[in-house]
Amino acid sequence: MFLTFIGGAGTVTGSKTLVEFGERRVLVDCGLFQGTSEDRARNWERFPIDPADIDVVLLTHAHLDHCGYLPALVRDGFVGPVYCTSATAELAAIVLRDSAHLQVEDADWARRKGFSRHPNPRPLYDANDAERAIELLQPRAYHEEFELFPGAAAEFEPSGHILGSSVLRLRETGERPRTVVFSGDLGRPSHPLLVGPHAPADADAVVIESTYGDRVHEDLVEGMERLASTISRTIKRGGTVVIPAFAVDRTEVLLKALKDLQDQQRIPKTPIFVDSPMALATLEVYRDAIEAKEPEFRSDVLAGGVGVLDLPNLHEARTPQESMELDRGGAKIIVSASGMAAGGRVVHHLKALLPDARNTVVLVGFQAFGTHGRALAEGAQQLKIHGQYVKVRAEVVDVPVFSVHGDADELMAWLKSAGRVPPSVFVVHGEIGSSTVFAARVREELDVCAAVPKPGERVRV
Repeated sequence: MFLTFIGGAGTVTGSKTLVEFGERRVLVDCGLFQGTSEDRARNWERFPIDPADIDVVLLTHAHLDHCGYLPALVRDGFVGPVYCTSATAELAAIVLRDSAHLQVEDADWARRKGFSRHPNPRPLYDANDAERAIELLQPRAYHEEFELFPGAAAEFEPSGHILGSSVLRLRETGERPRTVVFSGDLGRPSHPLLVGPHAPADADAVVIESTYGDRVHEDLVEGMERLASTISRTIKRGGTVVIPAFAVDRTEVLLKALKDLQDQQRIPKTPIFVDSPMALATLEVYRDAIEAKEPEFRSDVLAGGVGVLDLPNLHEARTPQESMELDRGGAKIIVSASGMAAGGRVVHHLKALLPDARNTVVLVGFQAFGTHGRALAEGAQQLKIHGQYVKVRAEVVDVPVFSVHGDADELMAWLKSAGRVPPSVFVVHGEIGSSTVFAARVREELDVCAAVPKPGERVRV
C-alpha cells in the first residue's frame, strides 16, 4: 500500500490523498484549494495521474476543501463510485451545486467588471460537471465495512466535525494486510450539536489533520461572553454585525449560540439574517436530521428538537436583491458565507460595510493564509475586493472558539485513544508551522514516526 499526498500537505486546503493497492487506485477526499492566488491556481494544474485511472473516491465529509474538486475530476475522466455517508452525500450535492454556480457567476462578474488578470476568465467547472459528479455519490452507513474491490475494504465512523463527517478506515486484505486511518477533519468533544469523534481503529498508519495543531482553543464561556459583548455594543451604536460563516455546520452552530444568548437576555433581539442559499439549504438538512433523531446529534439537542435552531427574529435572504438590501446598514446581524470571506455573498457585504466604523466583523473560525478573513484577523487597514481597495474602519473581533476543528490537545487525545499506538503518523491539513509543531509533539509523546509530508510525496505503508 502506498500513499501519495496530492493536496492538504503543507496547507490547510485541497485535501487529496492517493492510495495505491497494486494496480488499483483510491482517492481519499477530492478538495478544492482555497486561500492565496498561488493556492487557487493549483486547482487549474494538470492532475498528477489520469483521473480515468482512479477506481474509487472516498469522501470524509462535505466541506468544499474536501469535496469541491470532484466535478473537475469527473470532467477530466473519472467515472468510478464516490463513497461517503448518507448525510455527506446530501450535503455534498448542495455544496457542489453552489460551488459550480459561484464559479460561473464569479467568472462572469470578473469578465463584466474587467478586474481579472485573464482576458476571458472562465469557471473551473460548471453545473453540468457538478451534476455528473453528484450522480456518482453512493452512500454507505456508519460502522459497516464494505468492499471497494477485491483486496480492499473501507469503513466510516463519526468524526463529530459536521453532519455526516467521518473517520475513515481503509484496509488492505490479503497476505500482507495493512490498515490506514484518515481522521478527515476531526471534531471536538464539545461540539454544541454533534457527539464527539469516534476513537481510531488500530492501524499501521494514521493520517491526521492539524488545522489547530499548534494551539489550544479558548474557553467556551469566555468566547460566548466576547461574542455577546461585541454584538451588544455594535447594535447599541446602530451598526451591523457581519459574521462570515461556513454554510455547512458553522451557520447551525452560530444560530444555536445566538439563540442561547437571546434566551439568556445577553444580546438584544435584533434582526438576524442568514444570507446564503447554501447555508439555508444546509439548515433544512440539519433540521430534518434532528427531527429524524439521527444518533450523530447530542442527546440534549435531540431532546430540544428543531427548536434549538429556530429564532423568532431569524430572516432568510435568498435572492441577490434581498442580499443587496442588507448592505444599507442599520442594527442587525448578517450570517453569510464563505467562512474565510474568500468568496460568496459575504465579500459583497464586506465591501459595503467595512468603511463604516459603526459596523463589526466577527470571525468565528480558522482563517487560511491569503484570505480576506486572515487579513482582517491580522489587522489589515484595507482590503482589495473586486479589483478595488476598501478602507477597513469597522471593528474586527476574532472569536475562534466556534471552530469545530479539534485543537492540539484534542487531536492528541484522539490519537492516544486508539487501542494500539500507530507506528506511523502523517500530519496533514494544516499550515506548515502548525503541522510541524504537532508532528514534533506526536514524536515526543508517542515515540513513533511522525512526518509532515511534502506535496506530491509518496510513502509506503
